[in-house]
Amino acid sequence: MRGVEQIPWLYDAVCALCEATGLARWRSWLVTGARGRVLDLGCGTGRNLPLLPAGTRAVGLEPSWEALQRARRRAPQVPLVVGSAEALPFRDAAFDTVLSGLVFCSVPDPHRGLLEVQRVLRSDGQLRMLEHVRSTRAWKARLQDLLQPAWTRITGGCHPNRHTERAVEAAGFRIEDEGHRARGDMRRFAARPTVREPPGRPRRSAPDVPPSADTTGAW
Repeated sequence: MRGVEQIPWLYDAVCALCEATGLARWRSWLVTGARGRVLDLGCGTGRNLPLLPAGTRAVGLEPSWEALQRARRRAPQVPLVVGSAEALPFRDAAFDTVLSGLVFCSVPDPHRGLLEVQRVLRSDGQLRMLEHVRSTRAWKARLQDLLQPAWTRITGGCHPNRHTERAVEAAGFRIEDEGHRARGDMRRFAARPTVREPPGRPRRSAPDVPPSADTTGAW
């Protein structure tokens, strides 16, 4: 069964509702802080792409082909790639900025995905995140745990009870104080790599954009 995240028009409608109630300001913060070569990780239907600052060079990556078709209409000039966070098809240190907007709640292996983010970031690069996380209220966290299996099936992969900030730090990032905000279970923050190569992680020399990537606007 497909969940909300696999139905692009429905996912767009949910995002539009959330943005109308305040998420738009946080999305603007997420994207307008990008610099240089940018990876929009889990770009979905492309809601971040039109907001990118002038002078940035972006690539969008998303596992859903259907979502990328809608993203193509929003940003016809941006190369789009079908792929997963756990196996990014880019060379080491390829990006100055990686954006993650409501993504790591749905990545099957978030630790592996974050290690891949660190690999493709320059040593002075920045990971910018907008995510919902496990509640700091004990009763609500227990409720999230109880609802998680059904919620994950309905949404198509979202886990409402993940310690995302803790996972980011465990993967070798330092969360910056500047720009760090919390509102209920929502978080926005930027983080920078603290270690270059965690033990056991292979290095890669893949091209910036694989040959299969669409760079022509033909979708």
